Amino acid sequence: MDIKKPFVVGAGIMGAGVGQLCAQQGYEVTVIDISEEIVEKAKGKVRAGLSRRVEKGKITQDEMESVLSRINWSTDLDLAKECDLVVEAASENLGVKKEVFKKLDSICLPETILATNTTALSVSEIASATSRPDKVIGMHFFNPAVIMKLVEIIRGEKTSDETIATAKKFAESLGKIPIATAKEAPAGIVSRVLGGLFNEAVAVYSEGIASPEDIDEAMKLGAGLPMGPLALIDMIGLDIHLAKMETLYEKLKDERYKPPEVIRKMVAEGKLGKKSGEGFYKY
Repeated sequence: MDIKKPFVVGAGIMGAGVGQLCAQQGYEVTVIDISEEIVEKAKGKVRAGLSRRVEKGKITQDEMESVLSRINWSTDLDLAKECDLVVEAASENLGVKKEVFKKLDSICLPETILATNTTALSVSEIASATSRPDKVIGMHFFNPAVIMKLVEIIRGEKTSDETIATAKKFAESLGKIPIATAKEAPAGIVSRVLGGLFNEAVAVYSEGIASPEDIDEAMKLGAGLPMGPLALIDMIGLDIHLAKMETLYEKLKDERYKPPEVIRKMVAEGKLGKKSGEGFYKY
């Protein structure tokens, strides 16, 4: 099966990024969210990002306008009836995702593949809200979606090999490298490995061993990381990171993934990283 008309649910950083990525690769794509305000904000950010590329001489003005013309921004989920693959990038909440997938199941054609960008929730649990669990899959893009090369393909218990193959082929058409899990796995590969690393970096900070700047610089210089773990938590958003770690801890029952209390405290105080202007760093 060849994907010709992708559809993205969620116009946050990830959803807008996936929409832009699809458009840059020549796809006509629809990106929707629940309000005009969210949609307009996402639309503006995509245009601003492309404008910066024009200023740097990486693309022409005509190329930018061509990309923008291929993105249909909307609040109408019913437009999904015209697509053959949906990438859901809504809130990292199981109830929200199941409700979205239930609606998509009733709207979309029987052959449409429903993909979730979740990094921690069970693909099978999300698929249980549909009548097509064989066509439900995890497609975890990494932020920023237009740059990061990896797409994790995560199976549900009933995901078919055909769905896996189609998702991998679609990821490759976007210029990405897909890596599929051999079985269903909460958080896939990268987020699970990083979960333990993040917790240890936060522990080193909490114990007063070093400042956030020094921890991050040490990990970049000593471990070859392109970005320090605390700066990465800030970029992800402390609230989103906390939700992921709570899900991992609940699923795996492993103390390595128990969210540190300092993270809970920072979230409660509204220190959410870059989006609030304050997290481990002040922006």
